Amino acid sequence: MKIALKYGLLITVVMVVWIVIVRLLMNVGANSKANVIAPVLFNLTAIVATYLGIRERKAALGGQLSFKECLKTGMSISLVYAVSACMFFMIGYLVAGPKLLLSEAGETAQPLWQVAVFAYAGLFFGSLFFGLIYSTVIAFFLARRQSRESTEII
Repeated sequence: MKIALKYGLLITVVMVVWIVIVRLLMNVGANSKANVIAPVLFNLTAIVATYLGIRERKAALGGQLSFKECLKTGMSISLVYAVSACMFFMIGYLVAGPKLLLSEAGETAQPLWQVAVFAYAGLFFGSLFFGLIYSTVIAFFLARRQSRESTEII
């Protein structure tokens, strides 16, 4: 669990620092070309943090880590990130109001609470979905291989 907290919160810290610097301090709008960097930065951070977390878990278990253990470790990191990122935006919404939420591109005719719910749900489930993909790919490379004679079920 410590590994999940360590690396999940690392991803959240990178996201929070980006939001605070770019959106709040530099006042970069939603239509700026600088916003192309954000998804690349967040995804690279998630990939690196997931890799480092799985590698640390593998080292803690003496170099033997099954595919399932790799997947569980990666998904726990993604869950910590999903929950902590949603909490950051929820606290930001409650403290600062809808300024950050309304700075996203596009006009909407929906009530603000619906926009917030869809934004948080998209962040939460998107983080879990991409975490599953990243964990699966990383586990494919880091998990121990079974011999052909093995009868162990994964």
